Amino acid sequence: MEKRIGTITVLLSDKSAAAQVNEVISAHSGIVLARQGLPFRERPVAVISLIVEGEVDEINSLSGQLGKIENVTAKAVVTKIVSS
Repeated sequence: MEKRIGTITVLLSDKSAAAQVNEVISAHSGIVLARQGLPFRERPVAVISLIVEGEVDEINSLSGQLGKIENVTAKAVVTKIVSS
């Protein structure tokens, strides 16, 4: 299958979900190229940005599993360009 490069933005509306989010991301570490996290100290909110490269199904699986976690929203954007 074809690999694509994309991003996944993860919004945690409650930081208590962080452990579950980290477990899911670690389970998909093979497609994660980079990760940047921004916790808001004054609020119970955190933002994680992932740069990924993998098959569309793999990227969607990661995004979907993250989105199923309570208090977490995840959205993926994938390029149309096929990577080698």
